[in-house]
Amino acid sequence: MAIASDVRKRKKSGGTIKPARKKRKVQLARRPTLTKIGEKNISTHKILGAQTKIRLLTIDKVNIVDPKTKKATVGVIKAVLENPANRNFIRRNIITKGAVVDTDKGKVKITSRPGQEGALNGVLI
Repeated sequence: MAIASDVRKRKKSGGTIKPARKKRKVQLARRPTLTKIGEKNISTHKILGAQTKIRLLTIDKVNIVDPKTKKATVGVIKAVLENPANRNFIRRNIITKGAVVDTDKGKVKITSRPGQEGALNGVLI
């Protein structure tokens, strides 16, 4: 079964909406990219408007910015400590925006969207 992004099934009142038409190709969505810790692995997808989207499947390094010194360095990821998106992502070591990871430089909060942008950036906490 296809994943649709624009189709609603319920009204605000809780009643069902009878669809006026079927799903369109524009409304199709893909499964979420669950970026894990490991050797760098990317995939590219064609998107609307003849563009491409790079998705990070696995990565083991993060670009870290220190807010005090304004310097950027590269750190190696050890584990995921917190993830506000889903508490089960912590034990599965899945990285999303807002996740806090443990690196060799210290704790880092992820500021980029690895499943959408193809890069992993973070700020030192």
